[in-house]
Amino acid sequence: MSLKLSDVERTWLNDDTAPGRAMAMRLVVRAAEFLGAERMVPIVSAHIDGCLYHGDSGVRFVETLRERGATVSVPSTMNVGALDLGNEERVCADAHFKAMARRQMDAYLDLGCQPSWTCAPYQAGHRPGRGEQVAWGESNAVAFVNSVLGARTERYGDLLDICCAVAGRAPFVGLHRDEGRWANMILDVTGLSPRLKAMDALYPALGAILGAEAGTSVAVIDGLPADISEDNLKALGAAAASKGAVGLFHVAGRTPEAPDVAAVLNDQLPVEVITITAADIRAARDSLSNTRTARLDCLALGSPHFSEAETRRLAALAGGRAFQIPVYICTGRHTMDAIDEDGTRAQLEAQGVEFIVDTCVVVTPILKDLGGVLMTNSGKFAHYATPNTGYDVVFGSLEDCVCSAIAGRVERADAVWR
Repeated sequence: MSLKLSDVERTWLNDDTAPGRAMAMRLVVRAAEFLGAERMVPIVSAHIDGCLYHGDSGVRFVETLRERGATVSVPSTMNVGALDLGNEERVCADAHFKAMARRQMDAYLDLGCQPSWTCAPYQAGHRPGRGEQVAWGESNAVAFVNSVLGARTERYGDLLDICCAVAGRAPFVGLHRDEGRWANMILDVTGLSPRLKAMDALYPALGAILGAEAGTSVAVIDGLPADISEDNLKALGAAAASKGAVGLFHVAGRTPEAPDVAAVLNDQLPVEVITITAADIRAARDSLSNTRTARLDCLALGSPHFSEAETRRLAALAGGRAFQIPVYICTGRHTMDAIDEDGTRAQLEAQGVEFIVDTCVVVTPILKDLGGVLMTNSGKFAHYATPNTGYDVVFGSLEDCVCSAIAGRVERADAVWR
């Protein structure tokens, strides 16, 4: 199968008048050839994960695009960077790290990317419509835009994401295509109790099961309520994308492509049916912790970034009580603006909350003491925290996390899981 380019696309490949776009186009074409694409597909937006500093080569790459005159051709939001731009002093890194991280973030701005600095752009107004072709990076964002919004993207990694944004094209493969979006696995949760389905902690646990079982396959979940909040779907997808490599899942009766199970099944494909029990959920929940100690050194929330609703719920659960340990909430500027207006930010800061904006404590060195015990309600934090921070992890519901932070030790309502 050979890649067929349009006349315009062939012109862009070697356009001396636009060397930045030509560079990006050549890289996207090479990726398309490697993936076996028949053609390219125009995109309407992008979300860029490559703005997070991982080393000097990433800085040099984007600065080369800038030097060659590249600019994004579609609206492009940016994932978290490696600095909290409002408080760089809290980043525990040397001068070289901070300087290069700033250069990388500035270069992406110069290409025309929007300074969103969030892993949850769908909470900041970047919400492409069902069926629209996009090129998004960041694993939870990919799962959300495909699954919850019904737009179409593959799982674009660093550097290829910005090249797609500059070229305005993506390889027409995988989840961009109708046939790439059929489910070949059913997760049957009809036997779970309504009480369990109403718990926020169910969704990261179920996401961990989904990721482990599906890998890169597409699954449809049958038996969840039709009124699942976006925050719970966000948590489910983030855990699934971290535990496995899930870029798309369907929830029958809730996500746009799945009014029912049959709508996302192809009669020509075999389907595996996995029945999920309460015992499976408990085991998955337990797997998100790697210690059983009562010791607790900090609370980390917001992976993906905390929404307005999550922040206000935390404030309501805390009820004005002081936290006895450091509490870090990672969120975006859009949420900070909203909670500034109604006083939620001031209330939580008075109780001891430290808001981390533009970045995240799991990908940026902010936690001051390596080692200890961190508690979270995030399946994604639970997956990455220990290798990235050195902290052991205890997973719990948001209510568990709040109660524990007030008590200064791990407290979990385990009876509700029995």
